[in-house]
Amino acid sequence: MRTYSIIAFLALSLSMVAQSVIDEVVWVVGDEAILRSEVEEERMRAQYEGQQIPGDPYCVIPEQLAIQKLFLHQAELDSVEANESTVSHQVDMRMNYYISQIGSKEKMEEYFRKPSSEIREEMMTSVRHQMIIQQMQQKLTSGIKPTPAEIRRFYNALPLDSIPMMPAQVEVQILSFEPPVPVEETERVKQRLREFTERIQSGSADFSMLARLYSEDTESAKRGGELGFVGKGQLVPEFADVAFNLNDPKRVSRIVQSEYGYHIIQLIEKKGDRINCRHILLRPRISATDKVNAIEKLDSIRQLILADSLLFEQAVIRFSEDKNTVMNAGLMINPNTGSSRFEYQDLAPEIAKQIYSLNEGEVSQPFVMMDQSKNKEVCAIVRVKKKMDIHRANLADDFQAIKSMLEQKKGAELIHDWILQKQKNTYVQIAPGWQDCEFEYPNWIHSN
Repeated sequence: MRTYSIIAFLALSLSMVAQSVIDEVVWVVGDEAILRSEVEEERMRAQYEGQQIPGDPYCVIPEQLAIQKLFLHQAELDSVEANESTVSHQVDMRMNYYISQIGSKEKMEEYFRKPSSEIREEMMTSVRHQMIIQQMQQKLTSGIKPTPAEIRRFYNALPLDSIPMMPAQVEVQILSFEPPVPVEETERVKQRLREFTERIQSGSADFSMLARLYSEDTESAKRGGELGFVGKGQLVPEFADVAFNLNDPKRVSRIVQSEYGYHIIQLIEKKGDRINCRHILLRPRISATDKVNAIEKLDSIRQLILADSLLFEQAVIRFSEDKNTVMNAGLMINPNTGSSRFEYQDLAPEIAKQIYSLNEGEVSQPFVMMDQSKNKEVCAIVRVKKKMDIHRANLADDFQAIKSMLEQKKGAELIHDWILQKQKNTYVQIAPGWQDCEFEYPNWIHSN
C-alpha cells in the first residue's frame, strides 16, 4: 500500500538539490528523506569508533536509517519521548570522548568538518532518536513473558553447541556504613555554602561560576551546576521538596542535606511537572582517625560473626547503612542484569579483590571502598554467599539466563515481523544507484 506518491519523492529531491548541489535524497520512507550526507556521516562515525559494518555501508546504513524512521514514526503516534536530561548527559559524555580521543575541540571540528555547536545539535538528535527507538522496541516486546514450561522446552530443544558457557560468577552479601563525620566538619561545609549564597545574592559572584569551581557533583559542575529538566521522582526526596518549591530564579535555596552531602539550589525554569535547576554540592571530609575507628568497629562485628555469636544477616540489619541491600540480608543485586549474580569484572574493584580468594560462607577483612552511587567512601565487610565456576548453562543454576535467551529470541522475531508489516504499509522510494543491494529486509523495493 503506497501512503505517498512519487510526486513526494521528486519534490523532496528537488528541494534538496536547491539547497545543495552536492547532496541528494537517496531514500524516502513515508514522508521522511534519507540524505547521502547522513549516510556519509554515519559511515565516518562508525569508522572513527571502530564499528564493523556488516556489508556494503551504502546498503547497510540507509536500510538501518530507514528502519529507524519506521520506529520513530510509530513512536510519534504512540507519544513515546526521550528524557531530555538523559539525552544531554549522554551527549556531554560523547563530546568529551571525541575531544579526548581526537585531541582538541578544534581537531574534532576539523575531522567532522563542522563547528562543535552543529556537532552537538546533530548528536542530540541522534541520541534522542536512539533512546526513543529503544523505548519503542521495549514497548513492542513488553508482552513477552514465557512460561516455565516454554523455557524448559526451549532449553531442551537447543543443540549442545548452542547452549552457552556461563562465566565464573559470585553472589555477595555486604555490610557497609559511613564513618561518622565530626560536627565541626559538617559546620565547615555549611558555612562555606552560606558564603556562596551571600556572594550570589549580593551579585559579587555567579551561581554557575561557583558551581564550576567548587561543586563536588563533577558532572553537573561542567554545566555550571545545571541538572536539566527532571521530574520530581528523579531527584532524592529532600532535594526535590526544596527545588520544586522554588519560584524566584534570582534567589538561592536554604542548605539542603541529602545522602550525597549538602546542597544549595537555584531555580532556572519550570515546565509543567518538570523543573530545571542548578546546584552546588559539598561533602564533609572524613578524617583518617574516623576511618580507623570505623574499621575497628567492623572488625569487632566480623569477630562476632566468625564466633557464631551473630549471623551475617543479623549484623546487616543492625549495623548496615546500605539502603539498597539492608532489607535483602545484604545481598547485592547486579544493576546490569537484575539478578544477584556478578561476574568479577562487574563488581567494584575493592569488592572483587576481597572475595576472589574467599570460599563460600567466608567473610572478608574490613576495608574502605568508594560507594559509586553516592561518590562517598564507606567501610565494609563482604561475605561470599555462593560461587559458581565456568560451566555450560543448565536449568537448575541458570534458569534466568535461559529465560533471557528465549525472551531475546522471541523479541527479535517480533521486531522482525513488525518491520515486515510496516514495509507493506509505508511508502518507500530508493534512488537509482542505491537499489542494487542485498538488504536484510528485501521488500523495500517490492513495497513500491
